[in-house]
Amino acid sequence: MIDKNKYSSLIKNEAKRLGFEYVGISKADFLEGEASSLESFLKNGFQGEMSYLENHFDMRLDPRLLVPGAKSVVSLLYNYYPQNQQENIDVPKLAKFAYGQDYHGIIKTKLSELMDFIQAEIGKVDGRVFTDSAPVLEKAWASKSGLGWVGKNGLLITYKKGSFQFVSELIIDLELEPDGATTNHCGKCTACIDACPTEAIESPKVINGSKCISYLTIELKNEIPVEFKNQMENWVFGCDICQDVCPWNKFSTSHSEPLFEAQGRLLDFTKNEWEEITEEVFRKVFKKSAVKRTKFSGLIRNLEFIRNK
Repeated sequence: MIDKNKYSSLIKNEAKRLGFEYVGISKADFLEGEASSLESFLKNGFQGEMSYLENHFDMRLDPRLLVPGAKSVVSLLYNYYPQNQQENIDVPKLAKFAYGQDYHGIIKTKLSELMDFIQAEIGKVDGRVFTDSAPVLEKAWASKSGLGWVGKNGLLITYKKGSFQFVSELIIDLELEPDGATTNHCGKCTACIDACPTEAIESPKVINGSKCISYLTIELKNEIPVEFKNQMENWVFGCDICQDVCPWNKFSTSHSEPLFEAQGRLLDFTKNEWEEITEEVFRKVFKKSAVKRTKFSGLIRNLEFIRNK
């Protein structure tokens, strides 16, 4: 007979040893409550050019279609809040998640280590690891697993550490003891809605992705629509506005992951250094960074857009 509590504790303890601050478990089942929200998001065209979000609708709602025989979803959070940040408000700005090396490979390596541990300690367990790389509604699963709640800005907020956390999952065919969901603690606060310069938060938890600065500076491959002139607030890769104003992020503490530290003088770049950046400097500074996603041409596009006011 499977000892669900024993195995659950074993997995959580190892995950925390690997650096994950929060670990929660849900039963792998159909996300009935998210179906209508996802359908509405796509119907309204809030995905913009992110056409991949239109694919695998059923798979996004049911992890058993991703991993046949799946019984549990293990959700994990990894802190990325930096101790040192860009201090000059007049220079082009990067979202904090992009200060250091690209998190995808770092987190996936840790997830693979956790999966190896499970198979070594428990036996034959099949499953897959995910970190922002497959049709998984990560924030929904993290919320269902009791790690936090989805705030009005559409991000997962934890009660003790705020929202600067990378979300990832293991979907496995091992039955574990599920954790219950927590309650929403946003209350009447509308700080994130009020602060968004492009009004991307249409209503609580309804995000028009095509208006989000993160989308405009990263996902959008065409020219940034002129309607967003003077609304970008110097962001050239991603945006942290809705997180920076969230009261819960006053509880954020600095991460302890060396690979997430900013490389070289990145945080001290002057306005002129940003505006005169060459492709050679770009490749050197952002060699292992998520900023590579926008490519040099994309970064130049973003820099020119915020400069030509």
